[in-house]
Amino acid sequence: MTESPTTRSAEIGRRIGVPLMYGLFRPRVLGAWRVPAAGPLILAVNHSHNVDGPMVMGVSPRPVHFLIKKEAFIGPLDPFLTGIGQLKVDRDSTDRTAISRAVGVLEQGGVLGIFPEGTRGEGDFAALRAGLAYFAVRANAPIVPVAVLGSAERSGRLVKALPPLRSRIDVVYGDPFDAGDGSGRRTRKALDAATERIQKQLTAHLENARRLTGR
Repeated sequence: MTESPTTRSAEIGRRIGVPLMYGLFRPRVLGAWRVPAAGPLILAVNHSHNVDGPMVMGVSPRPVHFLIKKEAFIGPLDPFLTGIGQLKVDRDSTDRTAISRAVGVLEQGGVLGIFPEGTRGEGDFAALRAGLAYFAVRANAPIVPVAVLGSAERSGRLVKALPPLRSRIDVVYGDPFDAGDGSGRRTRKALDAATERIQKQLTAHLENARRLTGR
């Protein structure tokens, strides 16, 4: 299956995520008005807990197609994640199918969600993979930085793999920005420069989000 998922499928995921995230936790969403109402867009999300992706899916003002590691697509989760428009990616190779489908989402004017650090960690944008810059430059899509704060502070008593039930999780959206230099070039040098620009923007947004939320 190489065709890109539709916005309708991601909207199904959003409708599932809204009551789930607001039922389990107490999300506080700041700056959602900064998300452009239409057109191709990339949400660049820090990643410190497994709940970060579902949280952004549930509170985003637009349906989101996340690039998710293939290891998550196991058992019944495989058809479910695929059915709600999420994209399976092999992080250990150049996954041309995933790249093609992700570009297709943007070409259709959809929203692509990316964890630019590549894997769950400190969630501080300290090390970025080049994929984010490639998608942004290739599709001429603006990037909105998203900081998820509070998801990894404590473990729940009933379910250790989740934050405590009804705990406050902040989702802070930043201003959209362009990663490229306007030339549209996708050379290694151009993408390296774009990645550097992206990292500065994301790091600055995370610092601002922490000041704003006190976390």
